[in-house]
Amino acid sequence: MKKRRCKLLSIILLLLVLLSGCWDQKQVDKRAYVYAVGMDMADEENKFNITYLIVNPEYGSQVSSNTNESPQELITFETNDLMTSKNIANVVIAKEITYDLLRVVIVSEKLAKDKRFIRWMYDATKDREIRRDSYFIVTKENVSTFLKVNKPKLETRLDQYFELILKRGIDNGMIPDMDLHRFFNITEADADLALGIYGTTQGNNEDTGKVEDQLLAGELKIKGETNATQFLGSALFKEGQMIGKLNAEETRITILLNDTLEMSDVLTTYPDPFDKDFRIAARLIKKQKNKVNMKIKNGSGEINVTIPLIIEILSDHSMVNYGRNAEKRKELKKKIEDNLSAKINDFVKKTQEEYKGEPFGWSLLSRRHFKTLSEYEKFDWMKTYPTMKVNVKVDVRFGEFGKQGEVPNLKRVRD
Repeated sequence: MKKRRCKLLSIILLLLVLLSGCWDQKQVDKRAYVYAVGMDMADEENKFNITYLIVNPEYGSQVSSNTNESPQELITFETNDLMTSKNIANVVIAKEITYDLLRVVIVSEKLAKDKRFIRWMYDATKDREIRRDSYFIVTKENVSTFLKVNKPKLETRLDQYFELILKRGIDNGMIPDMDLHRFFNITEADADLALGIYGTTQGNNEDTGKVEDQLLAGELKIKGETNATQFLGSALFKEGQMIGKLNAEETRITILLNDTLEMSDVLTTYPDPFDKDFRIAARLIKKQKNKVNMKIKNGSGEINVTIPLIIEILSDHSMVNYGRNAEKRKELKKKIEDNLSAKINDFVKKTQEEYKGEPFGWSLLSRRHFKTLSEYEKFDWMKTYPTMKVNVKVDVRFGEFGKQGEVPNLKRVRD
């Protein structure tokens, strides 16, 4: 009998211990979940304007499909930092502010170019709730304006919209896969340039005369009834401060040269070597890492890079019939290799002369050429890179030529 009582008492005590772990549990409907944080310049010195995009996690779910609550709420106010702003927001927001669902950090271009920006940005490393894998975005206009104008037509939940559009942009190489963790790592290493996703709601109605790959967010002309927001290109950072912008083509070149970045579904066009009136649609596939050969000596160096690519030809408007004509394929291969190599080398030269740094991650590869860390630091990669001799070439191998590789004879069809 005593043994039975002892066992029962032990079970009760064990249950009490397990239940005690729920003492600080908080209900979902008692908290306000910030999904996106925006940072803009403020009128007062050494302060910034913060914008909270607060989402309702219960909106749209089957359990609470009949809720009358709004799917999101947007507020902007002046603050000193990212932490105390949560308490300030409770002046107008009844629920406890939390960063548990924070996935997007957005900064205006004006603030990103300010020397004080990095001081405020590092608040994100202090709060335990802020995830390091949050997307890092730079907007042309103020973030408060950007989030007000951003009105997706198909997605009622903004959190779902951001996840979908950013993932697709990263997959096709139009924007870089850049989060807070990567941004801080590159900034602290002080050897490479960092990137940020570039976006805007301010469209340009003028015809730029550029092909689609050479556009930047806001330059793509869109007609119809759709969202004004565009994510295209990159913001370029040096030592924690924005120094420039890269268009879609330059962003893709950066991803090709940087083996730590990926793009999985890249569709692009190249000039048709057999008919100047047309461009050839192609799918670009990179399955292998670049072959990088470095020679470091006498305070300078030489870098030779070979990029292995598989290219699938998806259009043949000149009706050349690449699938059946080996000579035409050989000529097309050379034209694409020459075209790509020239563009890549021109961009590399631009990074050396204009930006005085590179976003390709080559500094990490160079460390194996130094015996000690002090020797590497003395070399000073950031300052030495602009004087280096760099040569990049592309090695193209053709894949498929579309579902139907052969096209008919145009003269015979029209006869």
